[in-house]
Amino acid sequence: MAVAAWPRWCPSGCGMRLAEGLGMVCGARPLLGTFLRPRAAVAAAPARSQALVYAQHGEPARVLQLKDLERSELGHSGVHVKMLAAPINPADINMIQGTYALLPDLPAVGGNEGVGQVVEVGSHVTSMKPGDWVIPADAELGDSIIQNAANSGVGQAVIQIAAALGIKTINVIRDRPNLQEVVDRLTSLGADHVITEEMLRKPEMKDLFKKVPKPRLALNCVGGKSTTEMLRHIQQKGTMVTYGGMAKQPVTVPVSAFIFKDVKLRGFWMTQWKKDETQNKDRLTGMILTLCDLIHKGQLTAPACTPVPLKDYRIALEASMKPFISSKQVLTM
Repeated sequence: MAVAAWPRWCPSGCGMRLAEGLGMVCGARPLLGTFLRPRAAVAAAPARSQALVYAQHGEPARVLQLKDLERSELGHSGVHVKMLAAPINPADINMIQGTYALLPDLPAVGGNEGVGQVVEVGSHVTSMKPGDWVIPADAELGDSIIQNAANSGVGQAVIQIAAALGIKTINVIRDRPNLQEVVDRLTSLGADHVITEEMLRKPEMKDLFKKVPKPRLALNCVGGKSTTEMLRHIQQKGTMVTYGGMAKQPVTVPVSAFIFKDVKLRGFWMTQWKKDETQNKDRLTGMILTLCDLIHKGQLTAPACTPVPLKDYRIALEASMKPFISSKQVLTM
């Protein structure tokens, strides 16, 4: 990975470094730290570095291998980026398994910058950047949002950003043994209502909407029945944004939702979003500074993380695939 820009400190004073053209900007990725070094400094660095690589799809613990690879050559204005930590996200697991793959296999990934490639695909989705599209531009104080997988990294960010803006949140989670513990944690972040997927189907939902208006926006990263039921509760002309498919089931929409409610369905993919925003630096910078300001004020925090040394990646992978996991596994380099 090469960039032509030098890092600079975020002007909000949040203590984060920004680097134009790299994408690793304040709030862009829940890294424990990244830094850039000029070519002269990198020249003395080891010629080889460790990387997690895979040459075929399958169960991550089986197909991923930790290897020593030669460091890639730099271009004329390039720099090496040292990854200090990178999270494992559900989308990363799906990509390695081949759930979303269009090709039978993928080439291996190498280099210091390549250490993060295995977790590159989904790491941005579970970060703070979605705050830019989470809240409609014309949202008003007291409006509401409904989301599933509310205990995920994105879900926790949505709760905090919405709370800071005075937007109510209806947060859907799966039933689990420690349900009250999760409800209490999300409530402490600013969640207004936390319900289970089963509650979505019950008549009591009518009572909930006596307290808050029906949501204009639904955020979906699950798919399947959860999405169908959630969609029933959004407002006329409301919008549902799908950014994941944890249930590995299709999104099914009742015909009535299109005909009688005129709902809109949209998708979100961080990779494409970054490409689209490359030329719109003012909008991108404005969003970043807004998020930095929330971080600086303590209104936006990262989800709970469990650091795991890179050499123990199999332990981290197994932990990340357990049901009802509450802590994000972070590979430390």
